[in-house]
Amino acid sequence: MTLKEKILYFLYLHRTGLTVLALSVALGLFPLVQDNPYILGLTNLIAIYTIVVLGLNLFIGYAGQISLGHAAFFGLGAYGSALLTVEAGVPSWPAMVLVAAIVSLVALVIGLAALRLAGHYLAMATLGFNIVVYTVLVQWDEVTGGPSGFAGIPSLSVAGVGIDDEIKLHYVVWGIALLCLTLGLNLVRSGVGRGLAALAGDETAAGALGVDTRRAKIKVFVLSAAFASVAGSLYAHTFNFVNPDTFGIFASVDFVIMVVVGGLGSIWGSLFGAAIITWLPELIDVFEAYKEIIHGLVLVLVLMFLPQGLVSGIVDVARVRIARWKGRHASAG
Repeated sequence: MTLKEKILYFLYLHRTGLTVLALSVALGLFPLVQDNPYILGLTNLIAIYTIVVLGLNLFIGYAGQISLGHAAFFGLGAYGSALLTVEAGVPSWPAMVLVAAIVSLVALVIGLAALRLAGHYLAMATLGFNIVVYTVLVQWDEVTGGPSGFAGIPSLSVAGVGIDDEIKLHYVVWGIALLCLTLGLNLVRSGVGRGLAALAGDETAAGALGVDTRRAKIKVFVLSAAFASVAGSLYAHTFNFVNPDTFGIFASVDFVIMVVVGGLGSIWGSLFGAAIITWLPELIDVFEAYKEIIHGLVLVLVLMFLPQGLVSGIVDVARVRIARWKGRHASAG
């Protein structure tokens, strides 16, 4: 094997780790070339949404289930951290971990009941849970602040140093997002991930092959809820304010759109789906009032022309073009 072949083989063998490393370096250098607080704030929001979408994609794209209620777990994480830090005086990081554990327990209870359902019945059950959580956040105003929201949430801190500007937040939120991304990549390449892929393909066949389908669905549902809770806590400590409207059913629909646009069953697609749907209203801010319509239009176009998702679709198209190009050159030679 020549040196070139060895290098190419090494790059192919470690392509996932090298890609994560390259992305980490690019994100580490980003604040050095772009110090606009608004742009950094927007990219920080993309990181937070990426964490939610990663967990949701594991549930939808790999477990083959559907959830229209993940904004509820996102909201529980945000309000849970807000209440623990402001009302109980718990430091932000322990509060984030404690809230994630509580939200995971809530997801376990919900999952034990709701995951007996499938298809649109499961979608309606998770949607109903989202509506219940949203209603509580709005109506229980003496605790949550009601429609006016909850303000005065402290920023994150490390060793007594406040993480209270966009650059510091950039490294924290993207560091956690990359950690979740790596966890997702490792999970889908493990035996658990292969079992989830079998579950998404055919639940009956997966069960016949020895996959405990019910337990697998519950586990990934709880994991996705924990991801959403962590993202919600980061949201609360990043913006120092939470409002129920951020966690309504339209937010849940947006998360599903991010999954579909990025690609069902594509971990990398979760990142690109979150980025595209978050950036889109900013690129066409004149249409801000029509955000839901635009998101719906993007979803329809993707489903029509790239039904496997944007990232997976572009990769497949590129592979077909390369194969055709190689075929033409091989026949010409």
